[in-house]
Amino acid sequence: MFTCEARSDAGPQEAWALLARPERWHEWAPHVRGAWGLGEPEVEEGRRGYARLFGVLPVPARITEVTPGSSWTWQVGPALMAHRVQPLPGGCLVAVDIEAPGPLEAPLRAFYAPLVERLLDRLAVRAASRSESGS
Repeated sequence: MFTCEARSDAGPQEAWALLARPERWHEWAPHVRGAWGLGEPEVEEGRRGYARLFGVLPVPARITEVTPGSSWTWQVGPALMAHRVQPLPGGCLVAVDIEAPGPLEAPLRAFYAPLVERLLDRLAVRAASRSESGS
């Protein structure tokens, strides 16, 4: 398992809204062009659905666990990804823990982790700007 994370000046509720609401994923993950079947307005444990990547590729996923306001996990193919928001003084930490079978973990760490880090940085900035503007 490996973890990608970013610190935000936003409160945890702002970061959670971006992280847990499929209709908002495109705001911080521009390659996600829609999601369905995963829960509404937030992801829901036990739901199966899809995220549409790059406007054409529907990727099946299953929400395996949700702790409202704090974390949710989904299984995409053989990988488990836990999305977390942790309150910190003056903001929060947003993180994704990624676990995959042995032969897949090293390539994911090498090639996917840098992308996830950039996306989490983007989420952290978006959440902070929304927090400052009050929207």
